[in-house]
Amino acid sequence: MAVSGAGTCKLETMEAEVEIKANADKLYKFISNQHYDFPIAASDKIHDVAVHEGDWETSGSVKLWKYTIDGNVETYKEKVEIDEANKRVSLTGLEGSHVLDNYKSYKIIFQVTPNSEGGSVKITLEYKKLNENDPPPQKYLSFLFNVIKDVDAHLIKE
Repeated sequence: MAVSGAGTCKLETMEAEVEIKANADKLYKFISNQHYDFPIAASDKIHDVAVHEGDWETSGSVKLWKYTIDGNVETYKEKVEIDEANKRVSLTGLEGSHVLDNYKSYKIIFQVTPNSEGGSVKITLEYKKLNENDPPPQKYLSFLFNVIKDVDAHLIKE
């Protein structure tokens, strides 16, 4: 997996797709600019989301997430990019405990696609390992899959 040069790893991706029953536009709005509601929808996983720079709705804003994965409390500071036309939201990692211990770069991409029964959310992780032997971020992909399932269930109840 290493590219030329010692300690240089290539950009890799992992993907998962979540079928949703909630209205896709509503779920996209939640993912793109209602991050403050994640602790309500996925309270056993996400504990807090705070604006660090900017606001809740603007591309380029920076947020700090606090969550639990595999029994460990972690943080993730990210910069959000919102693509309204394509219903795509990217969260680029700036700092964080644990997730950036193994990855030189880490980006979460949510792509919402509507259909007659609700839609789907494609989750893509783009990452560069710090070391060739570091594991792929499968636990983070599974975590995000389950968070989207929780958000879907939350939106159906509303």
